[in-house]
Amino acid sequence: MPQCKAPSATWQHPVWSTARKDCVGTALGAAKVWFTMGYGIVTEVFYPTIDIPQIRDLGFIIADDQGFWQELKALPDHHIDLDDSRVPLPTVTHHHSRFEMTFRVCPDPQRDVLLIDFTLRGEDDMRPYVLCAARLGEDAQRNHAWAGTWAGRPVLWAEQGPFGLALTCRTTSGEAALIRSSVGEVGVSDLWQNFHQHGRMSWQYDEAGPGEVALAAELPRSGTLALGLGRSKEAAATNAWSSLAQGFGPCLNLYTAHWQAWHASHPLPLQLARHLPAAIETLYIRSANVLKIHEDRTFPGAFVASLSIPWGEVSDSLGGYHLVWSRDLVESAGALLAIGAHVEARQVLTYLISTQQADGHWFQNQWLGGKPFWQGVQLDEAGFPVLLAAALDAQHALNDIPIHDMVFRALRFIVREGPVTRQDRWEEDSGINAFTLAVVIAALVEGAPYLDDKARTLALMVADHWNTRIEAWTYAEGSDFAHKFGVTGHYIRVTPADILRGGRAEQEMVPIKNRSDNPQLAADNQVSNDFLQLVRYGLRCADDPHVAESVVVMDGLLKSDTPSGPVWHRYNGDGYGEHIDGSPFDGSGIGRGWPLLVGERGHYAICAGKDSLPYLQAMSRMTGPGELLPEQVWDSPAIPERGLFPGRPSGSAMPLVWAHAEFIKLCHSRLLGYPVDRPARTFARYQGLRPHLDFRLWTLKERPCDIKAGEELRVMLPTAFFVHFGHNGWQELLDIPSENYGLAHLATLPTRTMAAGTVMDFTICWADGTWLGEDIHIDITGGSA
Repeated sequence: MPQCKAPSATWQHPVWSTARKDCVGTALGAAKVWFTMGYGIVTEVFYPTIDIPQIRDLGFIIADDQGFWQELKALPDHHIDLDDSRVPLPTVTHHHSRFEMTFRVCPDPQRDVLLIDFTLRGEDDMRPYVLCAARLGEDAQRNHAWAGTWAGRPVLWAEQGPFGLALTCRTTSGEAALIRSSVGEVGVSDLWQNFHQHGRMSWQYDEAGPGEVALAAELPRSGTLALGLGRSKEAAATNAWSSLAQGFGPCLNLYTAHWQAWHASHPLPLQLARHLPAAIETLYIRSANVLKIHEDRTFPGAFVASLSIPWGEVSDSLGGYHLVWSRDLVESAGALLAIGAHVEARQVLTYLISTQQADGHWFQNQWLGGKPFWQGVQLDEAGFPVLLAAALDAQHALNDIPIHDMVFRALRFIVREGPVTRQDRWEEDSGINAFTLAVVIAALVEGAPYLDDKARTLALMVADHWNTRIEAWTYAEGSDFAHKFGVTGHYIRVTPADILRGGRAEQEMVPIKNRSDNPQLAADNQVSNDFLQLVRYGLRCADDPHVAESVVVMDGLLKSDTPSGPVWHRYNGDGYGEHIDGSPFDGSGIGRGWPLLVGERGHYAICAGKDSLPYLQAMSRMTGPGELLPEQVWDSPAIPERGLFPGRPSGSAMPLVWAHAEFIKLCHSRLLGYPVDRPARTFARYQGLRPHLDFRLWTLKERPCDIKAGEELRVMLPTAFFVHFGHNGWQELLDIPSENYGLAHLATLPTRTMAAGTVMDFTICWADGTWLGEDIHIDITGGSA
């Protein structure tokens, strides 16, 4: 091999990229390597000591060395087979008129190695070539690559900082089998560029970088590739050849045994199997695999949202969906509880306890080790871990995990921060959102038993108060949509926080942040399906008039009918999806239908006494060729040249773990006749009915302008204070000290006996002697509480 360094460039052109479609990821037992597949190639490999993918992709070119060459991922069709539906061990076959390439992919359960067993059939002059784009460490632009030898065997190496990668190969008889090797910089001197410019492998460079590097080699027509990872390139090479020395078959057998044992400990309930059509049962098993696959092996209980990057063909995002969201995590844990995977659900809880912040919240999302990525605050993400703890306890599955401190801090944060969330569940807008309210109200109720007496009293008081105010805050009457669909009103997507001070906040503009043009829609002209969570969690009945009329508006605005079945959008005007011409989302686009929301609509159907099977069937038909659920499906006319067909996966994330969790839960909910993740204490407390209270709360955020005669006003603030209180121009002054209720401090004002027409006057003095700096005046209106 010529001893020369590959040419580099000051610009990067990532020629190897792929929408993360048909992903299959796998890891179980001692193995700590994750991989994903798209278009029949390995698209990403993860290493346990760092959260980002360690390669961008690994694929193949088939060529005759005479000018013909074909990149496998560019072929229009490929086939993925699984010998055992319980074992994610894909066999991928690519067909061409001149050849057939088949390979099986299996992680070594004992080492940080990914094995690819391959066979090329067809014309005798055809040869396979492997291409691998390394992406080691946190800086893909600082990778180095080498073509060399280790222990007398040819090897391709890459390294960046403390992370090493090795790619090597053996024949079926056990001989080292990298025939010709080269490394280069992506877009300049990699093998794809070599074939593109010369039609054959004519470059052989032994060093490349620092930069975005690629590894390549000519292979025999059959053999086994090993991609090893380690703390150095030498350690990676040792791992890789150790796996090759053991052989693909023994690794496959051990890997298969691990998966079969896991499924044997969580069998499909017979009663459930009797009620599931074959296609639904297949997706149920696949969904259980998807959940287990997405759990990290270094940080048990940490499940990433997806082993994929939405629209990965145009994205260089380090994060993608390779991150942990506490919301997605608990949604996944709910499905694990449903299938009886208590060990994994407990690991989720202990992981969440370990990553809770001092003030009680969780980061918007984080790397597996707990380092924050995006640092927004979503109130529902503080509530979900409490719901998980209570659900485990309800199944007598906590196993002495101490949860009281976690619950206390989470509920204290919710009480002090709510009812406003800085971001809704779609991570876009602040305000008051029905989904978020459902989660945090349920968290307050479910978490109350783990608090002391006063904190428990306050948690339930706040839950009841927020519950009774849901429609006042999130329901709009007489809107344009109400007139259009012939209803009185409907729940809205998110209400600006001004609603808490008596303003007409439903008429304020709420920005849609994923569009290039802000349509300037008022809050009451934006509708989502978030209110369905009120029914799912037992805060409202399915036939509540507010709910029933909102379903009419939701279905009219957000539902799309596709050949796969109906699908719902997140909200009207959404821009998170491909553009009208099918080009990838690039910060703006047009929102598409979400199979996840089909599942949520199916749960509402169950609550309404209807069969959810049509929704399960629709979800099952929306899967990709690998029978995985995508984040979104295309719901516009087909664009074949972009692979976009109505009711089929778009270029968004696939699989979406949350969607698979929702599918599992919908299967169990159908059998039970109610949502399997319905919080038990919450349902018992409210039974779907709005509570009637004889008090109002006043906080720094929520400031009612009036209360009804006979109602009691309670002032709730985060720290100690006293209320300087009078009426009708500061008459009959009183100083009323607050009491510490743990989650907050509370003072009760003597307003029950005040007659209609009275104006109460008060201000706040803090414990350090400083004053609020403003006077508060509240009218007592006619009518009784």
